[in-house]
Amino acid sequence: MAARIKPTLISPSKGKGKVIKKAAKLAPLQTGPIFSRLTVVWVNENGVAFDTSAGYFARLFRGTTIVSTSSFDRFGVVRFNNITTLTNSIFTIRIYRISDGALYRTRTIPSGVETFAVIG
Repeated sequence: MAARIKPTLISPSKGKGKVIKKAAKLAPLQTGPIFSRLTVVWVNENGVAFDTSAGYFARLFRGTTIVSTSSFDRFGVVRFNNITTLTNSIFTIRIYRISDGALYRTRTIPSGVETFAVIG
């Protein structure tokens, strides 16, 4: 195995040790949630979002009380505009088909999240 060679810096100061360019300061790390509202993605087991253009909606429950209802977009994403993140409660999400109201999935969303994936 050949040894790695460090590239040399060719500066206009010709080795006099002058600063060529000051390093830019890095932005601080993200300290809060990126998504301001609870967002749920419905994906298959390979992680690919379902095509929900046929019409699906989700109901979000806290215990037995309906907290929010929202429709999926055609890319398998539903956003609950009245649920801020990070969530502070445990929710149950139920996914229904619009045409006949058939229940497709039921999942529990833990507290302290901003996004959630329903797999399968």
